[in-house]
Amino acid sequence: MKIFFSAGEPSGDLHGANLIRQLRTKRPDVQCVGYGGPLMAEAGCELHEDLTALAVMWILRALLNLHKFLMLAGRADRYFRHHRPDAVVLIDFPGFNWWIAWRAKAHGIPVFYYAPPQIWAWAQHRVKKMRRLVDHVLCSLPFEETWLKERGCNATFVGHPYFDEVRQHRLNEEFIDKMQGRPGQLVTLLPGSRTQEVTANLRWFLRAAAIVRVRVPGVRFAVAAFKPQHAQFARDRIRELGLEIDVFVRRTPELIHLADCCMAVSGSVSLELLYHKKPTVILYYIGRLAFWVQSRFRRVKYITLVNLLAAKDIFIRKAPPVDDMPDTLPQLQGSAPSSRRRVESDKILFPEYLTCDDMTLELAAQVIRWLLDEEYREGVVAELAKLKARVAHGGASRIATDYILAELAKRPSPIARPHFMPEMIVASSEAPLGRTAA
Repeated sequence: MKIFFSAGEPSGDLHGANLIRQLRTKRPDVQCVGYGGPLMAEAGCELHEDLTALAVMWILRALLNLHKFLMLAGRADRYFRHHRPDAVVLIDFPGFNWWIAWRAKAHGIPVFYYAPPQIWAWAQHRVKKMRRLVDHVLCSLPFEETWLKERGCNATFVGHPYFDEVRQHRLNEEFIDKMQGRPGQLVTLLPGSRTQEVTANLRWFLRAAAIVRVRVPGVRFAVAAFKPQHAQFARDRIRELGLEIDVFVRRTPELIHLADCCMAVSGSVSLELLYHKKPTVILYYIGRLAFWVQSRFRRVKYITLVNLLAAKDIFIRKAPPVDDMPDTLPQLQGSAPSSRRRVESDKILFPEYLTCDDMTLELAAQVIRWLLDEEYREGVVAELAKLKARVAHGGASRIATDYILAELAKRPSPIARPHFMPEMIVASSEAPLGRTAA
């Protein structure tokens, strides 16, 4: 059995690696090939390209790398034609993975989408593409299955693969003992796994940290860096601001475990923060053009997975007037009048700011309140514990593996194409897995 993978984000590389390990446990003869990252390679995937090196955000950066993506899509198409894998498994990274799905579909190869893109949040029109190109959607979030099924997709909820990872973490006890020996409360800064995220968001975290230190003497800060170059960038910025903040690489689980509260960039890390029940304020800073674009396309109230999992209704409805919302955030000297973003942030588990403005005071205010008001912080921890008990179950990789293998077992073994038979005839004669394309 041969399965082609395509994952282009660090998180996708992580989820792909765990899925590959489960597949190789259930089917030792499975051959995993395709596009991914170092974790997938370590798990036994034969990488044709490290796609995580091309992880990009926003339209302009994607266009600048368009020639590379086209080359890789063409390479995958040739592989499908000559080697005919039994299945293609896509993991997030929708811009590029739609091309892979299209070429796999043209060759009659079944397509599974594991940890699918959040089209319900940003691009609901793409559900037509999902319905047409993907045979099975393996959903990470419970409401995804219902939403996709209502729109004609073959969707199954398997759970969020990130919880598989956090449940497997083995903390470095020596590091933890050393850090716990230091006095003072700890605030962990999580600036993201992508360079663009780090450069855009870290400066606001550091400025907020400077304000918090004035209001909460003895507080400590630590930056959890994903890559050595991110750590060096952080040290340079810390030095410029004259701050005393520790920076660590590959110590994210330990620093989350040790923290009294956190400041983080929106992303999968919010699920790890939920798992450890850490009060966290979320920031995602973007340019004004990108902010305008997202405001036109975003269809959900929140950008943070934890807030979406906790919400009874995730989709944007007609908003109440700003004046109807009481201001409950602590005021800092010199702070601007409350905005709607600040007020809403106090009503959800993880206060969040998707913004193109300076939200330094808002970030600092949240952290100061958690550090100085133990009863308030413990109340947030209790609510996080309730949500964790409801949603933070592991097993997504195992459930997805069982599903994929069961579906492939139903499918007749592909017949090799005679050298004289045109490819289009073979492709058209092979029925797609599970159903016909819409």
